[in-house]
Amino acid sequence: AQLVESGGGLVQAGGSLRLSCVASGGVFANYALGWFRQAPGKEREFVAGLSWSSGKATYTDSVKGRFIISRDNAQNTVYLQMNSLKPEDTAVYYCAAESRHSTIVVTDVELWGQGTLVTVSS
Repeated sequence: AQLVESGGGLVQAGGSLRLSCVASGGVFANYALGWFRQAPGKEREFVAGLSWSSGKATYTDSVKGRFIISRDNAQNTVYLQMNSLKPEDTAVYYCAAESRHSTIVVTDVELWGQGTLVTVSS
């Protein structure tokens, strides 16, 4: 089982990027999915999560109204649409999955992707 992210890159402040995370090896249905990020010198933080049971999305306060998490069950893919990007959004973004809860809990993450770098220039 693995998660593979893509879509990172360099963008100017105010721009947009869409990250993708493809799941394989039986990881997707009935898994809580989420995106985390880690900026240089900082700890990894939760960005957005998507409940597999209710479809409810949750976001950290700093990205509310700018980022949208979604999933395509047919493609086993979870997306993170990032709009109005700010320099402080610069980080390595990680996709994560866990099956113990309907909404992702970081301490119960079973699978991490390799990460994709997002750099926002001012």
